Amino acid sequence: MEGLRLFDLSASGKLVLLKPNLVDLVLGRPVTTHPALLGAAAEAFLQLGAKEVVVAEGPGHQRDTEFVLEESGTKEVLRDLGLRFVDLNRDDLRKVRLKTNYTGLEHLWLPKTVLEADLIVSMPKVKTHHWAGVTLGMKNLFGVVPGMKYGWPKNLLHWRGIHQSIVDICSTIPIGLVIADGILAMEGNGPLHGDTRKLGAVVIGDDPVAADATIARLMGLKPERVRHIWEAGQFLGNLDEERIEQIGERPSSPVSSFRGF
Repeated sequence: MEGLRLFDLSASGKLVLLKPNLVDLVLGRPVTTHPALLGAAAEAFLQLGAKEVVVAEGPGHQRDTEFVLEESGTKEVLRDLGLRFVDLNRDDLRKVRLKTNYTGLEHLWLPKTVLEADLIVSMPKVKTHHWAGVTLGMKNLFGVVPGMKYGWPKNLLHWRGIHQSIVDICSTIPIGLVIADGILAMEGNGPLHGDTRKLGAVVIGDDPVAADATIARLMGLKPERVRHIWEAGQFLGNLDEERIEQIGERPSSPVSSFRGF
């Protein structure tokens, strides 16, 4: 709650959509957003007067969403807090014109639940990614694209370019807030089979580019080398470290960079 109060954020009367990373489940590896952080965020938004908090995800690898919910512990949080969950892989769809055209697709079919949300909160698990470099707040929005329409793991977007797709999605679906789970992160062969790396951080940001750039720097990486962060930094948010206002604890980079980048 105190973290959210640092931002000029109005949740009163709004439908807040929390988008965790539930791409798949690999036991013993930090693949998914921790349910405790998800629950804490949901409770905070409800205390701030949200009309409803809904949790929504379209897993990119695992087609059995119920399995991921149950085994990750997310199902218990949903049940305890009475939260509605929407499987975005199977939600009703609307055809939406993209606001940028890096992929050349012009349109995407997107879930109704995402389009109806007043505030979208991206809640990634901090990881390296063998194709995208990193999977953070912006990459996490890959999960809103429905698998029933675009395949597993969102095949059409991979064919059109993963970085290009991230920028097209994030320019069209505005991320109101990033709450990144970097307490136990992943390095190496992410996003599924990497090794646990203790980062010990939760990063909250109302600018998804600035949030992702800050997390990358915490990982000992240069965000300018991540193509989608660099491109989004030209028009979608702030990439410049000197212009990013940090109002919580001042982070420091790890002794060694995350492997796998």
